[in-house]
Amino acid sequence: MKITFIYVGKTDAEYLKTGISLYEKRLVHYTSYRSVEIPALKNVSALSEEQIKEREGLEILKNVKDGEELILLDERGVRRSSVDFAAFIEQRRVAATKSIVFAVGGAYGFSSKVYERATGLLSLSEMTFSHQMVRLIFVEQLYRAFTIIKGEPYHHK
Repeated sequence: MKITFIYVGKTDAEYLKTGISLYEKRLVHYTSYRSVEIPALKNVSALSEEQIKEREGLEILKNVKDGEELILLDERGVRRSSVDFAAFIEQRRVAATKSIVFAVGGAYGFSSKVYERATGLLSLSEMTFSHQMVRLIFVEQLYRAFTIIKGEPYHHK
C-alpha cells in the first residue's frame, strides 16, 4: 500500500523538521511513503479566505489521483486511538487498498471541492495544534500504527 501525506506550507522549525524526518525515514521500512509540500501562496493580502482555500485546494487535488482514498486531517473528523488508527490502516491493507492520501490544509482549512473529494475525515485531537506540529504528530502516529500492526514494542498498552 502506498501512503502519501500532503500538506500546505513549509515546516520552518528545525526541531519539527528533525522529528518529521526521523519518522518518515522509519516509515519506509513498512510501506511506500512520500510527502508532498504544497508551497504556501504568495501575495495573498488581497484574497479572501475562500479564495485562498480554493487555490490551495486545487493544488492539493492535483496531487490526488483517481482511485486514491483521500483522508483529510480535520478537527471535525473521527477521533481514533492509536490502536484504532492502526486497525484502520490494517483494514485498508487487507482490503488491498492501493493508495491512501492524507492531507493537512492551510491556515483556513480546506475548500469545498477538497471536502467533496475526500473519503473521510480524521481528527488527531480535540485540541488545536499548529499546522506544522500536526505534521510531526501525524507521521509519528502513522509510524506507531505500523509498529502496532507488526506487534513491535514501540507502542505500550
